[in-house]
Amino acid sequence: MLGKLSDTQIEKLLQEQVTGRIACQADGEVYLVPINYVYRDGCIYGHSGEGKKIRMMRKNPSVCFEVDDIRSVFQWQSVIAKGTYEEITDAEEKQQAMQGIIHRIMPLVTSPQGHPSHGITEKDSDVGTTVELIVYRIKLAEISGRFEQG
Repeated sequence: MLGKLSDTQIEKLLQEQVTGRIACQADGEVYLVPINYVYRDGCIYGHSGEGKKIRMMRKNPSVCFEVDDIRSVFQWQSVIAKGTYEEITDAEEKQQAMQGIIHRIMPLVTSPQGHPSHGITEKDSDVGTTVELIVYRIKLAEISGRFEQG
């Protein structure tokens, strides 16, 4: 059976998952990339170093976000949302967003030594200072969800 997710089911899926995908478009090019995220108050919070995704979202802040939970080819849930990219510049808000992301992905980390790009290390000095960490939110607007249960 195919169907639409309720608003409650959509919220639950967005809160439960850790990895989603952002699709962005600029200068005639479309780019789709997975991200680790945390969902809070109608927004997706993520982080990244400077790169293609950030450059494209700065040029065109209209993005699409997708997350799913696939148990089998006949049992899955998926949410797709359109939203607007915003960089977070306030230091306290950046820290809160990063703490939320780290809190969500920590249970999945087996060894902190290999994850300095996520701010997860044994020592703060392992993170380094050469790459600026860009923390952002995507304010979700149009949201829909589908499922199949076989």
